[in-house]
Amino acid sequence: MFTPQTLGIALVMMITSAVCWGSWANTYKGVKNYRFELFYWDYAIGIFLISLILALTMGSTGHDASSFLNNVHSADTSNIVHALIGGALFNLANLLLVAAIDMAGLAVAFPVSIGIALVVGVVLSYALQPKGHAGFLALGVVCALLAVILDGKAYGSLAQVGRAVSRKSTITCIVSGILMGLWAPFMTHAMTTGQALGPYSAAVFLTLGALLSCFVWNIYFMKRPLVGEPVGFAGFFQAPASGHLLGLFGGCIWGVGTVFNLVAASFTGVAISYAIGQSAPMVAALWGVLVWKEFAGAPSRSRMYLTLMFIFYALAIFLVARANG
Repeated sequence: MFTPQTLGIALVMMITSAVCWGSWANTYKGVKNYRFELFYWDYAIGIFLISLILALTMGSTGHDASSFLNNVHSADTSNIVHALIGGALFNLANLLLVAAIDMAGLAVAFPVSIGIALVVGVVLSYALQPKGHAGFLALGVVCALLAVILDGKAYGSLAQVGRAVSRKSTITCIVSGILMGLWAPFMTHAMTTGQALGPYSAAVFLTLGALLSCFVWNIYFMKRPLVGEPVGFAGFFQAPASGHLLGLFGGCIWGVGTVFNLVAASFTGVAISYAIGQSAPMVAALWGVLVWKEFAGAPSRSRMYLTLMFIFYALAIFLVARANG
């Protein structure tokens, strides 16, 4: 299987992961009259299909013991279960994230939710696999927390210009972030314990767990939505082809980012790779501010908070990357 042999290649893969994770939600922003609960079925199918395709191509070169199918056959069942559970946790967190994007926008939902996830994921992953400089990781976590607080203050300042500020969306972001940070430790266990899963196998079972859990989480939110009225499966089959294609494309973008992140983790450790991948909020916030104009007309204080948020996220990324040095 293909794995990076140098830190430079690993960093390129992690940065690509961040761009993918921060960009996939644009596909949802681009759909019209298609509820996110229905869009999410296409998205979940997309993340599994692209993970499987990459596992059967990049993950199967060499046909040695580490190749995808051989690794699946040799891996401990408990590790497969851990990856499936990680996928189910991620899926619930991601559903809440998409709901928060629906309520508050990309520039708010992503930094708050994923910033919290960075803190939870890095701390728990490092506890399971202490790889990297603990001091730099700790400083990076503090900077990420400050970035989350600053982005929340930028969102709150919108009330000064009569823009709706939803407490429900803030709570949704926080819960999403805590849950989002929990799937990384499960993947750390699956990829480091006993007969471990390789990165491609881990990605396949992670995304399979996400897809299967849609039959629990997504159906629940279809019946009890956070935004709007309950929705049935009829809307899925009546949706335009463009809505389905955007959902699949969004899943493929996230799936590529996830596979690259896990593959890079085989070189750097999960804590480092996960943390740099979680710089995705900066990418998402740029999309939200520059493309979707989510802060158009916001007061100068709001723009100041956003600027500081970017600075502290950049510091968090630098410190976490430096931890590997």
